[in-house]
Amino acid sequence: MKKYFTTSIGFLRFIAFFEGLSLIVLMFIGMPMKYMFANDFIVKTVGMAHGFLFLAFVLAAVLVHVNYDWKFFKTTWKVLASSIIPFGTFYIDAKILKPISQGV
Repeated sequence: MKKYFTTSIGFLRFIAFFEGLSLIVLMFIGMPMKYMFANDFIVKTVGMAHGFLFLAFVLAAVLVHVNYDWKFFKTTWKVLASSIIPFGTFYIDAKILKPISQGV
């Protein structure tokens, strides 16, 4: 756990995991519960957490963009776009963030 908070890329990976997880819970559990069973409890609770995590992810991605001097059209846009695609943050973590963090 400590390794995630020692660098900005580690923090981004930490936030990316939970942001992606919250999106999956909303899409595949919360939305069906809301529309099939008229129960919006999960959407309300996880939705608020997801909104916070989404904003934290975007801010962390911008921080890493600045710290690591990423080129926007090469790396940053992919990382930002991954936050709106289910499973996207997990893919980006495996293909971009983890290799960069291991090279640090």
